[in-house]
Amino acid sequence: MTPVYALQDVCVQFGRGKGVVDALAGVHLQIAPGERVALVGSNGCGKSTLLRVLHGLLQPTAGRFEFNAAVRQAMVFQRPYLLRLSVQANIALGLWLQGLSWRRAKVRAGMALERVGLAEQALRNARVLSGGQQQRVAMARAWALSPDVLLLDEPTASLDPRAKRDIELLMEEFAYQVRPMTLVFASHNLGQVKRLASRVIYLEQGRVLADLPVGDFFGGRVLQDTYPEAHFFVKGELN
Repeated sequence: MTPVYALQDVCVQFGRGKGVVDALAGVHLQIAPGERVALVGSNGCGKSTLLRVLHGLLQPTAGRFEFNAAVRQAMVFQRPYLLRLSVQANIALGLWLQGLSWRRAKVRAGMALERVGLAEQALRNARVLSGGQQQRVAMARAWALSPDVLLLDEPTASLDPRAKRDIELLMEEFAYQVRPMTLVFASHNLGQVKRLASRVIYLEQGRVLADLPVGDFFGGRVLQDTYPEAHFFVKGELN
């Protein structure tokens, strides 16, 4: 099966001279269609940088990055950017820019809002919605593009428990729909990782230190014996 992404010794550096910071260092991994991959690690470990490389927002400083050009992808950020337009228009605009007529784009946007349970909010200004509702709009905007891959950067980090459950449910539904999406998401919520991921990648200082099926990552002995840094992270001994 052709991987969606393949990275070989990928490095990303920020800054110049003595101020250079290695955001990613020697990352080597592949992601296959249909996987649900969680990126975990402490703040600054490289999760967001890796997601931006996958989405084409950052170019590697060194190494090789390959992706399947036939695959459509979308990304949801921790704080979605919404224009001062109606909820429906925020979704339809991206579709229109891709070539749909405005009328068809509005219809598709309406379907997306139905999908995330916000149809009744279609004509409201998107910026007056609650944080959880705005994140659901971002999920609808991503779903409307019919992506094969959905990248998510801490999509529930600033939400209340009910809103978190809503977003998690949407992630799960997207992963298991008739034409399932590949999910790659960064999260600090290990319970969320257990519930949603099939594979877990642990990063520290820009390096991948563990890459395991979710059962092995949380299973105890494999992680403890072979990946001590990740084991301490799971046990809450690292922040």
